[in-house]
Amino acid sequence: MRRLDKVRGVARVAGMRRKLRLLALFSSLALLAIGRLEAVAAAEPVHTEASVPPSFSDPGRSLPRPDLGGLKQLRFVTEDDYPPFNFVLPDGELTGFNVELARAICEELELACTIQRRKWELLIPALNENAADAVVASMASTPENREQVDFTEPYYLTPGRFVALKSAVLPEATPEGLDDRKVAVVAGSTHEAYLKTFFPKAQIVPFETVEAARAALKTGRVNALFGDAISLAFWLNGADADGCCVFKSGPYLDSRFFGEGVGVAVKKGADPLRRALDYALARLAKKGVYSELYLKWFPIGPF
Repeated sequence: MRRLDKVRGVARVAGMRRKLRLLALFSSLALLAIGRLEAVAAAEPVHTEASVPPSFSDPGRSLPRPDLGGLKQLRFVTEDDYPPFNFVLPDGELTGFNVELARAICEELELACTIQRRKWELLIPALNENAADAVVASMASTPENREQVDFTEPYYLTPGRFVALKSAVLPEATPEGLDDRKVAVVAGSTHEAYLKTFFPKAQIVPFETVEAARAALKTGRVNALFGDAISLAFWLNGADADGCCVFKSGPYLDSRFFGEGVGVAVKKGADPLRRALDYALARLAKKGVYSELYLKWFPIGPF
């Protein structure tokens, strides 16, 4: 898999070796790989059997190269604690799918690129204070977020999914199958709202944190857990889960609850920049660069 950032001598080679070792930890990660979808009917799962890079743009559509208005560099901000999307290697280097995608965007637009770390709650303020041009941090394009920032077209989706103990005798995770079953969920989340709407007979057990919900599942205090499929997949294949659990049914997609996907966020009204980023994303998809990155970081299916 070719690198998209510029070679920086021996230090870069050493960094590549560290990345390859780290990627082995992610080799069992499964990610939903589908194209852009319309909202899925309530509680009707969409199944995939292979890791296929999603497509969010029409390959036949020709977009004119945008006028960057003298822009010389792109200043991205992201988090550093959400692997495999954005995280820090032991040597302090920032990497991940979001980070490499940002660098690829800069290369496509022939702009210098900076990517700085911020805490989640400081990402949008960085845009509003003109300390950054764009946020590339797995920020969902929800109605609430769109009140604060504008988004590019999505570059991946975040479905919901149920998880249960391997040893549990649990039917399919359908409204009927979870009738009177205890289902853990993070309190106040969109996943809790989804359960209340489409799984009304389930015994919803809210927890303050996802870690607490996972612990309840591992100890058998609940029959299932419902949450973000991407983070759940990463957990299932990690040491913390210790092989305890498996996915049940799904994944579930409904734009009313889970947004219309994850996009690059820009300041409200920054239409020229947003169009330039959309152009770059479409070009990366057409050239196959997006597919390379996707399969590099998310090589295994089904989800």
